[in-house]
Amino acid sequence: MSLSPILTSAAFAPIQNVGWIRITGSDRVRWLNGMVTNNIQALKPGEGCYNFFLNAQGRIQGDATAWMLEDSILLETAADRIPALIATLDHFIIMDDVELLDLGTFPGLIVAGPQAPAMLTQLGLQIPEPLYESGQILGDVRLKVHRIHSPLVPRFELWPQGDTMASLETSLAEAGVAQATPEDLEQLRILEGTPLYGTDIRNTDAAKDLPQETAQTRALHFSKGCYLGQEIVERIRSRGNVHRIFSGFILTGDLPTPGTILTSEDKTVGELTSITGLSSQLIADSSKLSDTSLKLALGYIRREALDRGAQITYPGGTATPSALPFQLPESRA
Repeated sequence: MSLSPILTSAAFAPIQNVGWIRITGSDRVRWLNGMVTNNIQALKPGEGCYNFFLNAQGRIQGDATAWMLEDSILLETAADRIPALIATLDHFIIMDDVELLDLGTFPGLIVAGPQAPAMLTQLGLQIPEPLYESGQILGDVRLKVHRIHSPLVPRFELWPQGDTMASLETSLAEAGVAQATPEDLEQLRILEGTPLYGTDIRNTDAAKDLPQETAQTRALHFSKGCYLGQEIVERIRSRGNVHRIFSGFILTGDLPTPGTILTSEDKTVGELTSITGLSSQLIADSSKLSDTSLKLALGYIRREALDRGAQITYPGGTATPSALPFQLPESRA
């Protein structure tokens, strides 16, 4: 099995299922700061931060990256979540000068890989700091460049202005940037340990996740002031832990399906939420594996099961907890 260029050099792919909400009005910063888990008031124009939206019980209702502009705030989130998220947010606009606008989707490209910064620089683009938006020009293409969360390899979003997607793709291909598949992007997400709302972050009758359970501390700010659900987040912080935690798993045995239950000593101790099979060459600590393929998963595990160090099983195999992100060999990272 060959290694994806997204892990060895650089690759691009169309951005799928990403939509935008524009927030305007003189109260937009104060109002949004009271709705999300991160510090909106600290953002300067061009800067962004990742956020959770909670209910009063502290359960996650959605997530988004907020980008501060001079005259508005843009929320970048899953396109299919926009109607529900706008309905939730609109409920909390009382006497505030705030307006929400569904901007829908725009064509964009993701560029990721160890060599992505060098290749973009070769094209004449400036590399922004993480979670920063910059307007730039590539040939005859005006575009916004976002450097986004990337625990393993540098990752960028390129948003061309106007009908110039084909020209942007041609420029990347001519610079030697390969095209990634949806499977490449999903494998990278699992290797990074980045949970996906609706898949790894649940809000269903069966599971309603708390922020600290997801291990996404990048979404939390503990001294910003009051916001919806803050009391629960602060209570968890002051007590020092949660009963279950998001984790990576190296699987031995059959490849299970998402939703597979984990057990230890005949007790249910967790659940697998995202699963992939890939080359064992990708993982730094896999040298002792006899199989050339590797099965990895994301999911939740109860803390007491981790503390005991007991064997964790699922129907058809065993699951060994692993820290996230999974570590790539130094020569490939």
